Amino acid sequence: MTYPDVQLLIANEWRPARSGATLPVHNPADGSVIGSVARAGRADLDDALAAAARGFETWRLTPAHERARLMRAAAALLRQRSAEIARLLTLEQGKPLAEAKGEITNAADIIEWLADEGRRVYGRVVAPRSLQVQQLVLKEPVGPVAAFTPWNFPVNQVVRKLAAALATGCSIIVKAAEETPASPAELLRAFVDAGLPAGVVGLVYGDPAEISGYLIPHPVIRKITFTGSTPVGKQLASLAGAHMKRATMELGGHAPVIVAADADVAQAVKIIAAAKFRNAGQVCISPTRFLVEASVREEFEAGFVAYMKTLKVGSGLETGISMGPLANPRRLGAMQQMTEDAVAGGARVALGGERIGSSGNFYAPTLLLDPPLERLIFNSEPFGPIAALRSFSNLDDAIAEANRLPFGLSAYAFTRSAKTAHRLSHELQTGMLWINQAAAPWVELPFGGIKDSGYGSEGGPEALEAYLQTKTVAMTLV
Repeated sequence: MTYPDVQLLIANEWRPARSGATLPVHNPADGSVIGSVARAGRADLDDALAAAARGFETWRLTPAHERARLMRAAAALLRQRSAEIARLLTLEQGKPLAEAKGEITNAADIIEWLADEGRRVYGRVVAPRSLQVQQLVLKEPVGPVAAFTPWNFPVNQVVRKLAAALATGCSIIVKAAEETPASPAELLRAFVDAGLPAGVVGLVYGDPAEISGYLIPHPVIRKITFTGSTPVGKQLASLAGAHMKRATMELGGHAPVIVAADADVAQAVKIIAAAKFRNAGQVCISPTRFLVEASVREEFEAGFVAYMKTLKVGSGLETGISMGPLANPRRLGAMQQMTEDAVAGGARVALGGERIGSSGNFYAPTLLLDPPLERLIFNSEPFGPIAALRSFSNLDDAIAEANRLPFGLSAYAFTRSAKTAHRLSHELQTGMLWINQAAAPWVELPFGGIKDSGYGSEGGPEALEAYLQTKTVAMTLV
């Protein structure tokens, strides 16, 4: 499969923008232009909104079992096409091909689980105060959805929103990332090819601010869902609130890792180092702030550096690659800025700390030792292959540092003590805590943050709640 010129999806039709405008798509491994994506204008958005309104009227009246059947058919097509889609994903985003294949397989799992969960959306009968009255509580789809998704997991971040919306009877317009347009287009193609009615799913690309500024206030749209940075999320949440639109926000993180003295240090290194450099650290739940008890600091640091030295960095399409390029040149600049800022404050570079080569967006896996707490690396999400390590002497200090920032998406801990694990479970301010393991965000688990990391869930039965509204029906029987 060659890289396509990606088009818009409106009313089950793949079409260029009315203006003919396009944007280039680059391969992050070498910077070359590999294709283009249609750039939607106001007229295209109006078409997409009209289609979504019509699609909702059809889909909301489609029985849940039929919705589940069509969703499962789409998942089957996605599995059949996974090898080709994974290659497109790696070409446009950079991650190793094995990671891309895993993302596609996981997306099919998400579709299937939420399809079945949609068949278990129940209302209830409430006991009346008179036998002449019947009281019902109904769950209904909230309406057409506008979803805004990022480039780091171009399929996974779409499918969590898409499948939850479809399972509950909502139509959806996806504004996917212009930098990684082909793989989400293939995801939606599977749904169209599976037989979804026209307008139930739509896909647009273009200027993010222009599209969000038009879709969010529009009366057709009744629900907003966004994954991305905290500053942008706050802007979109404010706009949604001004127009009384329900919103789910999955925003940035800066995940602490607490390694207690009683941890299995070798196992902790093996687990958390692999998690750190997955997708070149461009993961919202990536471990970033490493807090290691002083007595095991030397062992952990040595093991972490030894692991980093085994990583093979290169094009994600090459065999044996552990880590691909960063997704865009902006991330290269951010990595260099964070490294230089930490070093200026007195941090030491244990390994890495520099760009690899002059072609492509490659940055060396980096470990920064003892940066002062006021430096960028301990306050701003790096979203790249940089880890920062500091020691602690007692658990109180580690918990205080873990909770210091306004973020609260994910956290990690390693300990053999049930008492310590219990305490961390209750005292760490985070939406997700992973103890003695890497993150395992299976679809059956809630996925979301607290504080400035957002609100709402994109996993578990909770994922469906944001797409449903509750109606009370009380009737006197005459």
